[in-house]
Amino acid sequence: MQQFGIRPEEPDDWWEVEALYDLCFAPGREALSSYRLRDDVPPVAGLSLVARDGQGILAGAIRFWPVHVGDHDALLLGPVAVHPTHQGEGLGGYLIHAGVEAGHTRGWQRVMLVGDEPYYSRFGFTRLHAVEMPPPTNPDRVLGLELVPGAWSGVQGAVTRWCR
Repeated sequence: MQQFGIRPEEPDDWWEVEALYDLCFAPGREALSSYRLRDDVPPVAGLSLVARDGQGILAGAIRFWPVHVGDHDALLLGPVAVHPTHQGEGLGGYLIHAGVEAGHTRGWQRVMLVGDEPYYSRFGFTRLHAVEMPPPTNPDRVLGLELVPGAWSGVQGAVTRWCR
């Protein structure tokens, strides 16, 4: 993998990261149910990361958001994106690993996302059968990862916006 500078996202990165997401995802991405959970909620400081190449150009980004699942707290991973010129270099996986590790270090117990299980299973994510994302989310795409053994055991219910 090419050398990238990885660091926490800062406020000055916001619009550049948004432009990367616009480039990498279909129009209307903000209409997805996961965006309703993010409205007016800042990403978790220190967990959302940017990767820049040797010229300082944004190559990838990942964000994590706090949510509630029933009466438990969780991190909602996403979006994660890699600029098309750097796809296939392992940067997306690196960002996922680094962000998840940072979440564990900061005391989070569980991470969830909405995505393709065949892709995310390589990072340890598995289907969450009792966790309900707002509609119209396909329940087969609701995945979770334990940062502490047993962290998803007994956790069930609706995923709701963070309020603290």
